[in-house]
Amino acid sequence: MEEKQERTYDYSSIIESAKELAALIANSEEVERFKQAEKKISANGRVQGLIMQIKQKQKRIVKLEHSRQYDQIPEIEKEIDALQDELDTIPIVQEFKQTQQDINELLQMVTSVIANKVSENIIVSTGGDPLYNDTGYPKARPEGISDGCGGCA
Repeated sequence: MEEKQERTYDYSSIIESAKELAALIANSEEVERFKQAEKKISANGRVQGLIMQIKQKQKRIVKLEHSRQYDQIPEIEKEIDALQDELDTIPIVQEFKQTQQDINELLQMVTSVIANKVSENIIVSTGGDPLYNDTGYPKARPEGISDGCGGCA
């Protein structure tokens, strides 16, 4: 029976592969949709106006906090919430947020696949069982725990 020889990679080749994967993701349909949505948002005067108003009110809150005028802050926070609600009803903003979510899900999926595959490869290469997520290395008996034999020979 022929034993399977696993190839080992050095740090730099792993990083290089990660850069290639990053380039694939950067050129994905999800990222392209994100760029288009961002372009639409940048060109929309109403959206930009609402964003500017929110930023101005956030700066106002920082100034109020600095001068310890805390009593005025809740009213400004309500105004920010109302502006944010208005912003969130705009279809291109909803599209933009969806594209952000799609990219995030893609990145989480890639991360999960990598982590699961690395774990599976470690388990299999040690003679373990991936079904039980258990390596093939013998386990030491925890100290103070007997095997139930009571001193059998």
